[in-house]
Amino acid sequence: MQLLDSIVTQAASIAAVRRDIHAHPELCFQEQRTADLVAAKLTEWGIPIHRGMGTTGVVGIVKNGTSTRALGLRADMDALPMQEFNTFAHASKNAGKMHACGHDGHVAMLLAAAQHFARNRNFDGTVYLIFQPAEEGGGGAREMINDGLFEKFPMEAVFGMHNWPGSQVGKFAVSPGPVMASTSEFKITIRGKGGHGAMPHLGIDPVPAACQMVQAFQTIVSRNTKPIDAAVISVTMIHAGEATNVIPDSCELQGTVRTFTTEVLDMIEQRMRKVAEHTSAAAGATCEFEFQRNYPPTVNSKDEAEFARGVMASIVGEQNVLVQEPTMGAEDFAYMLQAKPGAYCFIANGDGSHREMGHGGGPCMLHNPSYDFNDDLIPLGATYWVRLAEAWLARDRA
Repeated sequence: MQLLDSIVTQAASIAAVRRDIHAHPELCFQEQRTADLVAAKLTEWGIPIHRGMGTTGVVGIVKNGTSTRALGLRADMDALPMQEFNTFAHASKNAGKMHACGHDGHVAMLLAAAQHFARNRNFDGTVYLIFQPAEEGGGGAREMINDGLFEKFPMEAVFGMHNWPGSQVGKFAVSPGPVMASTSEFKITIRGKGGHGAMPHLGIDPVPAACQMVQAFQTIVSRNTKPIDAAVISVTMIHAGEATNVIPDSCELQGTVRTFTTEVLDMIEQRMRKVAEHTSAAAGATCEFEFQRNYPPTVNSKDEAEFARGVMASIVGEQNVLVQEPTMGAEDFAYMLQAKPGAYCFIANGDGSHREMGHGGGPCMLHNPSYDFNDDLIPLGATYWVRLAEAWLARDRA
């Protein structure tokens, strides 16, 4: 690997910052301590900052030369509302909160790149360092955009990165097109007529209608969706009844829908609504159908993804830059890619063998209570950020 010496020599100190962030996780839009830490480090290194965008967001501004060209590099800062199982020294000190997705590591990699930029500005233009709040369900990227991110800090393109457990450290993955899915939530309330469990003919039972509905939703994917268009409909909650001998008045279904295109999502929402309404009507019941669209699909621009791949190959070799297998997970960096060209890549986090004594018994997977970010990624991820910015600002705009 072709790592930058200046980053390697500072990796231990940045890892200490990462562990401090891990020990003090903060949920979406509450990342005040994390934002203070980021702002203090950037200021210490002489990098001007802008605070408060998207509530707790921080933007570092690194300029050099006379060019008006600019690009953005983004890291998310928030943690998850879950209890950590790890007991090592840097485990969460905040009950019910944990950096189980590696956002602490994402911040660390961008800080390491920022420290290098502060001392080695080998580019002509501007690099915007975007420390974003509230990726885990809060839509922090959308809120920063609504607060004028791209108007106040005009940039040609924006890039993001996420650690990916299960693959050997030293590998990247990036590809053009959809790489993460949209996420939507639905809530369906079927209203019947309650009665005695021994006399179902005198009531309208919403439970059989709900069961038929769950099965019918799966046929939308298998019979209405083009086989090459991936989609997932998951009913994850069913609530009905309070006693074994009472037919309930109502039954509630909730769940999620994931797709890679808005066209497929439009079709699924329309079909789900019809299935819900007609299934309820056939049972003599009525229904209330609610469908909330959250994050859109994360779609990499072709040119930017290929450019990022070339930068990665120069660091780790072409054989270690993999095809980015799309995942049904969602990511609010999608909002930034709707507004600007760019690419969202994965950096391998290893198999979990990096974890110290005191880690939980579970696997080192994202959103697992035994997860921990691999600090070996810090110099590699930071080197990628630096080389990407330098190469982007040096390339022929045409």
